Amino acid sequence: MGQVLHGSATTTEAIRRAIQNSQESLRTLAKRYGINQKTVAKWKKRPSVADLPTGPREPRSTMLSLEEEAIIVAFRKHTLLPLDDCLYALQPTIPHLKRSSLHRCLQRHGISRLPEVEGDKPGKKEVQALPDRLFPHRHRRSAHGRRQAPPLRSHRPDLQVRLCGTA
Repeated sequence: MGQVLHGSATTTEAIRRAIQNSQESLRTLAKRYGINQKTVAKWKKRPSVADLPTGPREPRSTMLSLEEEAIIVAFRKHTLLPLDDCLYALQPTIPHLKRSSLHRCLQRHGISRLPEVEGDKPGKKEVQALPDRLFPHRHRRSAHGRRQAPPLRSHRPDLQVRLCGTA
């Protein structure tokens, strides 16, 4: 099974390992693998062959300041209101607040989902276990491995079954 690379990757882990273990010059290795000398130099000085994550180390909002995010987080933790209610309550304080930026802020801080409250939803009822003979669509396996319908009247031998139109 092949290695999954991102779109702009120019080397695989095998090539990176070969670069790190090689004593040849940067120019020679770059020509051999068809990559830039800077890429070869980068992989030579790295301790592992794994790709480093790209993007910011700590994601932050471009719409909200740190103070506004702190207000949002404190409000949500204190009131435990749903997303839309938080939005309507906070919009007078933060006029440029949008529903999407509020949701992303709550997700970043791990409070986008409200905790489950007892009695909020009706409880699940347990299903009563019924014997297989009450479900004619369920078949049992016979001793020979064939499917066979379960006997329906074995538990009530005194029950008489009549067809419609007969006396």
